[in-house]
Amino acid sequence: MTQMGILSKIEQSANYLRAEIANGRWQNEIPGRVDLAIELGVNAKTVESALRLLEDEGLLIAQGAGRRRRISYLARTRGTLKITFLVYEHSDPVQISYNDFIHKLTRAGYSSTIAEKSLMDLGMNMRRVARYVKSIQTDAWVVASGPKEVLEWFSRQDVPVCAIFGRCIELPISSVRIDRAAALHSAVETLVKLGHRKIVMLARTERRKPYPGLFERNFLSELESHGIPTGSYNLPDWDNNVESYHKCLAKLFDKSPPTALFIDEPPLYYAAQLFLSRRGLCVPRDVSIICHDPDRWYNWTQPTASHINWDARPVWSHLIRWTKQIAAGKHVIKRSSINAEFVEGGTIGPAPDR
Repeated sequence: MTQMGILSKIEQSANYLRAEIANGRWQNEIPGRVDLAIELGVNAKTVESALRLLEDEGLLIAQGAGRRRRISYLARTRGTLKITFLVYEHSDPVQISYNDFIHKLTRAGYSSTIAEKSLMDLGMNMRRVARYVKSIQTDAWVVASGPKEVLEWFSRQDVPVCAIFGRCIELPISSVRIDRAAALHSAVETLVKLGHRKIVMLARTERRKPYPGLFERNFLSELESHGIPTGSYNLPDWDNNVESYHKCLAKLFDKSPPTALFIDEPPLYYAAQLFLSRRGLCVPRDVSIICHDPDRWYNWTQPTASHINWDARPVWSHLIRWTKQIAAGKHVIKRSSINAEFVEGGTIGPAPDR
């Protein structure tokens, strides 16, 4: 007859703590070893050894001497890891297929979905965003093109988050961003060589406030390096709505028409082209236009759009690696940067003589 094994106090303690974690008794951190020793009726050394066993299993994460251990998301999910996307807007202009990536996550054994409300639906209001996010049960968030205030808030939460683009560069947060510095330098240099001096960038509100983002600051610096004085004219103010955008364009072309425009996203690029055509202005004869992002519909335009291009595939590779780390209980900050290039296209030409 086989003799039954007798569990040690350490193993018994570990089994008890493992069951309590699985039952959801503790949500974020597990109590310290002294409190647990009193509850279990064992000494603190026994509890410490039991906690280390759970660390080895990936259920707990040590946070340093004197600090409580954090309960990993591997322990909390008790099943399939769920990733939720909070997108900028549901007609996201960035040419990344969220649905394609969701299928990739599903094939990799994870569950993912796009939140019903977007940042635009929530009015970029931090209180509304926080209330909405806290109402959703998920194991991790992916935030697309988030403004600084939103990403700052996410960086303080316990739920893992990865930012795709947005104002993430200065924050302690996992992120994947596009490095457009070299592409921007080439684009500005090309325009200056073509005689352009009145160059304007039309960027969304969250790219300009509370202060200009890195890309926008680089744009102003590039102009200044070519001896072009900069100010609010080069980075005009407008609100995130259609009416305000068109009012901004009208004001620009009524008073001191720019000869070249940098435009934030493909939808804004197409809207600007329609505005210009209604004014009888021809691209690139009367004004040059460069878009900050790629778009598959450029293949259908004549002339082809001048734009800043980058490959979306490394974005998904980054997110897959990040998701695997979260599933393994490793809540670490992981950052990636993707280099972009300037595609000259046919929407830029010599500055008109006005």
